[in-house]
Amino acid sequence: MNIEAILSPQLYEGRQLNQSHSTVAVDVLRATSAICAAFAAGASQIVPLDSLEPLPDFRSQGYMIAAERNGMKLSGATCGNSPTEYLMMQLNGAKLAYSTTNGTVSILRASDSDALYVGSFVNLSALANAIVEANSENLVILCSGWKGDPSIEDTLFAGALISRLMTALKSVTLVNDAAMMALDLWKVASDNLYEYCLKATHVHRLMKLGCQADIRWSLQIDACPLVPVYNRASASLQLSHTLGKND
Repeated sequence: MNIEAILSPQLYEGRQLNQSHSTVAVDVLRATSAICAAFAAGASQIVPLDSLEPLPDFRSQGYMIAAERNGMKLSGATCGNSPTEYLMMQLNGAKLAYSTTNGTVSILRASDSDALYVGSFVNLSALANAIVEANSENLVILCSGWKGDPSIEDTLFAGALISRLMTALKSVTLVNDAAMMALDLWKVASDNLYEYCLKATHVHRLMKLGCQADIRWSLQIDACPLVPVYNRASASLQLSHTLGKND
């Protein structure tokens, strides 16, 4: 497998693996962690949106509105992107229209991928297993970062996933420096992920907003062992245990 790490969605179009490839979109704090939590709480479908304009139309169609900007839930939305909030809900088949500052931007940026997964520390093992089973030749790990800048927590996740795949597969080639940097950073931080991430600027930002519980949960490896995937036909995220090409 060839693996490339992209540390910001703005860099996705310039990727080296621009042929047939699978992508993992990651926004550890908090969008992709919250997506996993929402599915764990019973959501049946999540439509990722990179703007707020379509939300009223989705509301009229019976979708629950989940929207966040700059770490805060938007007025009029039922939910933001707090994973611990979702875990306390009974969603029972609900469909969500979901828009966030960074994470949904990355998901939609990579919607042309042959297979598009949502990843976070909370589903690390399940995700790695799904990727191995899919037997993709090329994998891009797309980190959301924060408004164009790389982030420590997303880069660490890229390194953790690379480490898992290198253990599981006979042959892995890291095609760019970002992938090698992510792996090296993971080796430094893996023994105490939470403590290492305390230096991250987005951790500081969320702590000021009182989101300590979200931070701790989002940094728990395998807390939510399921694999959300993007279905191009419905332009939505759904749960899948095995994944091939998009419909």
